[in-house]
Amino acid sequence: MDDVSQHNACADLKDEVLLARSVDEPDLFVHIVRRYEAAFIRKAHKVLWNDDDVTDVVQETFTKIYLHAHRFREVEGASFKSWGYTILMNTAFTTYRKRKRELGHTIELEPEHYEALADSVHEETFHLELSNYALSIFAKMPEQLSRVLELHFLKDLPQQVIAEREGVTVGAIKTRVHRAKHEFRRLADQFSPF
Repeated sequence: MDDVSQHNACADLKDEVLLARSVDEPDLFVHIVRRYEAAFIRKAHKVLWNDDDVTDVVQETFTKIYLHAHRFREVEGASFKSWGYTILMNTAFTTYRKRKRELGHTIELEPEHYEALADSVHEETFHLELSNYALSIFAKMPEQLSRVLELHFLKDLPQQVIAEREGVTVGAIKTRVHRAKHEFRRLADQFSPF
């Protein structure tokens, strides 16, 4: 079968079917890469600023997806898309943490220092641990809410700066942060990685 015929034959197949078939027919995996590569690059750019890191993370993500294809099980509420994005975000945040360590940007604060932080960037009631578990949940959140958490908790931007970037009031950002934390907890209660 030539490339055009194979592309046409695979165009209507669901992601989950393509993934399952690619275990025995590796040439089919290219169709999953074509479907998701651009979207994965855009999503990874929200976490990483370096194009080389983004490229590496996306390639590593596709490698992990292919190597662990046999582990994917289609169940209600867990599509290939959500599984793939979970792997992407886990990989991106692992790279993010590594880069921050390399640049010497991670400093653990003593508990008494938290009170001195303006607008409680590191709130005790909702401290985002950069663990694979937390990041998997973060990846499932609506983009508007995950963006606020990314800017506030991961990039340590004050709420005033986020409000200016988003073109809204500080009060609106406080509301979004509150909603984002609530959504994070809701997803954490029901989250299952596979």
